[in-house]
Amino acid sequence: LILGVVAIALSTSLSKRLGVAGPLILVAVGLAASWLPILDDFEVDPELILVGVLPPLLYAAAVRLPAVEFRRDLPSISGLAVALVVVSALAVGGFLTLVLPQLGFPLAVALGAVLSPSDAVATSIVKRLGISPRVVTILEGESLINDATALVLLRSAIAAVAGGFAFADTVGTFVWGIVAAVIVGVVVGGVNLRVRARMNTVAATALGFIVPFVAYLPTEHLGGSGLVAAVAAGITTGQGAARRFTAEQRVSDEINWRTVELVLEGGVFLVMGLELRGILDDNFQQQSGPGKAILLALGSLAILLFIRAVYVAGLIFVQGRRARLRQRDRLEQISEHLDNLSPDVARRGRNPGAARRRLESMRSRVTRAFNDLDYYEASPLGWKHGTIIVWAGMRGVVTLAAAQTIPRDTPERELLILTAFLVAVISLLLQGLTLPGLVRALRIPSTAADSSLLREEEQALDAELRTAAID
Repeated sequence: LILGVVAIALSTSLSKRLGVAGPLILVAVGLAASWLPILDDFEVDPELILVGVLPPLLYAAAVRLPAVEFRRDLPSISGLAVALVVVSALAVGGFLTLVLPQLGFPLAVALGAVLSPSDAVATSIVKRLGISPRVVTILEGESLINDATALVLLRSAIAAVAGGFAFADTVGTFVWGIVAAVIVGVVVGGVNLRVRARMNTVAATALGFIVPFVAYLPTEHLGGSGLVAAVAAGITTGQGAARRFTAEQRVSDEINWRTVELVLEGGVFLVMGLELRGILDDNFQQQSGPGKAILLALGSLAILLFIRAVYVAGLIFVQGRRARLRQRDRLEQISEHLDNLSPDVARRGRNPGAARRRLESMRSRVTRAFNDLDYYEASPLGWKHGTIIVWAGMRGVVTLAAAQTIPRDTPERELLILTAFLVAVISLLLQGLTLPGLVRALRIPSTAADSSLLREEEQALDAELRTAAID
């Protein structure tokens, strides 16, 4: 454990200097260490990863989501994170059923669910390249929510393998897993905000570490997805923290959860490198080498990228300029109608105060809608941004962790785990190393081009701060 934490810290520092993704360095370190004579075959209980690693890892990412931007692009994010994952899992499942008919469709879909979610590694790379913050938010939100979707789908598929496949039962399990998790997660997040707001920073931080598990355990008991509950609790906490927590508490949470995320995510990649030798040995013994796994990985990755490209192209097309113009015209008509109502609102009805409050609420919603439109027009999504969103869909930590949760009595388990590992490594190598070159080739303007807009926002904020200080 001591050496593992040292390796994670050093690899993270080296990755910035070498320009190589930290997870790739950790996998290489783990693989090299696995050949040391002092280490026997390394194996980690999948339940430890499922219960001990994934809930805090997903919660840590959920807490740091930017609230306003996430709400504005929620339709795009939810489409990428739910619909695209389900379609990708079914497509890969169909491909694997054709190639390996002995797996059966439910088990093939389970592996498809393992391979479908993209990883947050891409987000860190894109941030360094100065891409539009809107693209970063979409990738960040997708990589968080699609993890939960994929793991619920994996669980439903494995349940179908154990109990026989029935479409209605599988869909019911999937829907219940999400609904129950969201309800429990939002409740736990709300209680977390209220309780910790009354504590000092140290006590609140200590209590914060157990929140993902408080959301996870009762949800699993109810038959829902504890991982989705951890995500819902994290989003609820992140959105309410600015109103309820002190600045000191928020800074403490930010640093501590980034540290937790670094150690847990790095630990999964390091463990996968350590386990790789045993996985390769199993494949040599039972599959006559890794050749079949390599072909399966390349075929699956090609299908995933093709489906992602088609989906993102449709997304860019739907978010056209004409729809925005029609929406702005409609909002201007509503705003004009509200202006005409204002002089008469105090004289109408038995409760003019309530009428004024409703009017102000409607004005606030219209103003927010105008601000959203300004945001969309200031940072539009073109085909170049769509290309980056497609190519940034790398596989990573959740693919590796979820693959290890496949039951040990699953047929061809060693082949499936090696396939998942190869998909993650190939995508990180191929897409991660070429993404900077792709950005340069597309000549996408850096976020520095938006500096005038940022200056205007800073000046407006400064004016509000001065007014507040004088008051």
